[in-house]
Amino acid sequence: MQRDSLSLVQLVPNVVTILGMCAGLSAIRYTFAERFELAAGLIILAAILDGLDGLLARKLNAASSFGAELDSFADFVSFGVAPGILVYGYALDGLTAGFGWVFVLIFAVCGCLRLARFNLSRATPEGGMIRHFVGVPAPAGAMLGLLPVYLGLAGWIDAAALAIPVALYLGGVGLLMISRLPTPSLKAIRIARRHAIWVLVGASAFVGLLFLHTWVTLVVADLVYLAVLAGLTLRRSFPRKS
Repeated sequence: MQRDSLSLVQLVPNVVTILGMCAGLSAIRYTFAERFELAAGLIILAAILDGLDGLLARKLNAASSFGAELDSFADFVSFGVAPGILVYGYALDGLTAGFGWVFVLIFAVCGCLRLARFNLSRATPEGGMIRHFVGVPAPAGAMLGLLPVYLGLAGWIDAAALAIPVALYLGGVGLLMISRLPTPSLKAIRIARRHAIWVLVGASAFVGLLFLHTWVTLVVADLVYLAVLAGLTLRRSFPRKS
């Protein structure tokens, strides 16, 4: 039986989801204004809020089908549309014949397909904890897609001068999102109690570096994640013989 009223606390996860979507939309707005650092920061904020809304829904016992669908739509805006537009505005706008825009479309469509596939798998659970994702999750895909922007903002490359490689890279990240590659799920990683303190110390160091050297830290984080994906791909292509 559907209740006529809701506790305000039960709306908190949905409010966080909407805030994340607003951050993604605002990133598009600031891309048009060529305020690329702020646009990139807003997409990162959207990713943080995306992690919080699900956690809050579970902790507050406020999970719902409505919230799940809202989260999916918000993810498409923040991680499918906004990163592609930011990369286009930052590096691809100078390509002739709309070549760069084709890869933005590929990235956005792959993000949409990745979210649709995730929704279907969520609707038909097999039970137990998810050991890994199939394909790169949309938030991680957004962070990877922004790697050329991070490199440019760190002063390491001129992304606009490397527009064609950037466009191909963006399309490649889109394909990773719809691939069948198993990618790690943080929820399934178990840490021994004696090592938990080092995880906390490492997280503190990461946050500190993120504030001090934002773009360099994000570049390193992306490269580490790409290395993990490469290792998983090799492991899958060349399984150990027993």
